[in-house]
Amino acid sequence: MQQTMKLKIKPYIQPFERELAFREVKALTGSYPESQSTAKICNTDYCVDTTLSRSALADRLAYWESIQDSRGVQITLQSLRESTVNVVRNGIALDSLREQLPFSTEIPLPNRRCLRYGTHGIHEYRGKFFPQLVRALINISGTRPGGVVADPMSGSGTTVVEAVLAGCRGRGLDMNPLSTLLGNTKTNLLRADAEALAASYTQLRDELLAVEPRVAKKLEHLSSLPEEDQRYLKSWFSDDVLAGLDDISQAIFRLEDKYARALARIALSNIIRSVSWQKSEDLRIRKEVRLDIEIDPKKEFLEEIGRSVRAVLAFLYQNGSLDDLDFEIADGDARRCAEVWGENSVDVIITSPPYATALPYLDTDRLSLCYLGLLPRPEHRTRDQAMIGNREVTERTRKEHWARYLAEKNFLPSSVIALIDQIHSLNSATEVGFRRRNLPALLSKYFFDMKEVIVGMKTSLKPGCSAFVVVGNNHTIAGGHRVDIQTANLLQDVASDVGFEVGEPLSMEMLVSRDIFKKNAMGSEEILVFRKPPR
Repeated sequence: MQQTMKLKIKPYIQPFERELAFREVKALTGSYPESQSTAKICNTDYCVDTTLSRSALADRLAYWESIQDSRGVQITLQSLRESTVNVVRNGIALDSLREQLPFSTEIPLPNRRCLRYGTHGIHEYRGKFFPQLVRALINISGTRPGGVVADPMSGSGTTVVEAVLAGCRGRGLDMNPLSTLLGNTKTNLLRADAEALAASYTQLRDELLAVEPRVAKKLEHLSSLPEEDQRYLKSWFSDDVLAGLDDISQAIFRLEDKYARALARIALSNIIRSVSWQKSEDLRIRKEVRLDIEIDPKKEFLEEIGRSVRAVLAFLYQNGSLDDLDFEIADGDARRCAEVWGENSVDVIITSPPYATALPYLDTDRLSLCYLGLLPRPEHRTRDQAMIGNREVTERTRKEHWARYLAEKNFLPSSVIALIDQIHSLNSATEVGFRRRNLPALLSKYFFDMKEVIVGMKTSLKPGCSAFVVVGNNHTIAGGHRVDIQTANLLQDVASDVGFEVGEPLSMEMLVSRDIFKKNAMGSEEILVFRKPPR
């Protein structure tokens, strides 16, 4: 039976998020919500006629705070999950956490955007998705529980985490081993036993706080790594720090609970940069030997694991453990996604590809990759060069990329060809550095790679289903002139060329996170919509 529901939108969200909020209501109910206020801006009260129950809407919506029907008001599941962040601030005791959750009466609803609830905040990651964005796009796509939500460049795993929280099956691929570890850990923690996790954390904390005699001892973890990795790590950490990291690693190894071990490894990875001689504000690996300050890895780690475990426990106490999770995040190449997932198998793709030559991808994670034993040091360059968007290239490889472009450029859209040729022409007329000289060849490689990814996405999607691609634009200086690289428009042209129906993109304000990557972030992003034609 149809009834009128009153909906309260989150008052602090951005304009593009309000648009997504309206679209997700339309997708679920068949109608756009109508305003209940004469205010033209910042209105929070809406209504919609629907046959869905109050709880059905409250369980699905991403950008709405509460749903009201004739029987009362219900806080949305998303808002309850976000509210757990307000409970864990200031190092709350674990016993108090148990007492306060799940919420019974008073709920500390967020008064600002909350992106780090639950497992979403356990490790810094450049270019991290907004979880609510993924949840809203799942709704907008019409994907129901049990459907397949995929991300061929899954990064920190946000799409897969939100997929399983929505009752869907999650699929992800990434070529960075730290990314796949992070994504798998974040998703697996949703089924962890909260009490076992709390007990393991207490064991780990107590062991690391115990006073130890200062005697020389073998560094067991470091010694287990390949010799070249050992030498590399010794050049980036002081002896005392390596000893402290080894104590942490051995204590983690002794934990019996696999979920606690995984979370602790992620916490260890997240402090690697701060306790090393790597410049903390630099995406590059540049050394800054600091002999004038004391670096205490155990203190850093205990602060990190304490914060992380409280965020995860709060989520588990509120949400409960999810036993029946269907997901897979594999070490794989986005260009081969159709081979991994199969033809006509995916209900929606939600992804954010790398920007063209924008970031030194593996460089940022190099110390973690070595110390955690995820990728031996000699393999870093090969893996990095295979990744889409990589900007490191030898002269020989540059020439190979350029030769391919000259031979095959007609397989790219005319807009892409015009951009690459313009940059090449401008740079050829002046003396430029190696990065600008390399750019035309690297851009050609990027768009050839992205064409393969987009073809794979189209093959993987079921007929009539969509891919949502979040991408940013950037610019370069060529021959003394600024040249805008409108990646969003160019990828739309690629998608159209391979047979996608290209929908109207949605511009989104780039909200720069307050982390080490903020000064390297892009100025604007867009949500692109590619729909596979129905049969």
